[in-house]
Amino acid sequence: MPVVNVFEQHAQEYDDWFDGHESVFQAEVAALRKFIPVTGMGIEVGVGTGRFAVPLGIQFGIDPSRRMLHIARQRGLRICQAVGERLPFCDRQFDTVLLVTVICFVDDVPTLFLELSRVLKPGGHLIIGFINRDSELGRRYQRRKEASAFYQEARFYSAEEVASWVKEAGFGSLRFCQTLCGPSNDLSAANQDVREGHGEGSFVVLSARTTTGKG
Repeated sequence: MPVVNVFEQHAQEYDDWFDGHESVFQAEVAALRKFIPVTGMGIEVGVGTGRFAVPLGIQFGIDPSRRMLHIARQRGLRICQAVGERLPFCDRQFDTVLLVTVICFVDDVPTLFLELSRVLKPGGHLIIGFINRDSELGRRYQRRKEASAFYQEARFYSAEEVASWVKEAGFGSLRFCQTLCGPSNDLSAANQDVREGHGEGSFVVLSARTTTGKG
């Protein structure tokens, strides 16, 4: 089943998950907030229902799922139906691009990152939140993919793989932070502090910047 169809059919179920896992959600928001600039124009690619964009102060979002975007619009976001590999925006339009648990559903991650580089201003921020494939949670999701409505089509990546693609797309100044550290059988029991680097936490955030003269 194509990924977009899954989110069309289960948009409300996806959104409700965050209400049932509030402490996990807040830990992920805290990790992302560590790198989110307080000024400038930002957009979330794969905005979904707007759960992350709203608390992080991102006002614009794109997503291929109409039902997800309907919920995001109700949260006050300015939205557009599109995919990240073909963004309907001008070069060098945004100061910040945010992606949260999106790259695992993308067919061509290197092409996506090149497109994000195009729409970012020189010195702009790329912020990626993802499940580390090499973490306990990443391995558990990998083992149980077939039983999940959302993750059957997902491909999880290591922090090193994501960093390599980001560098190839022309980004520099890479920084990492992480949360949800420790055993992941019960996410709410994981350590939800935000720590520097990667290798301990199931949820990793990578921050990078476009190099001078590129956008």
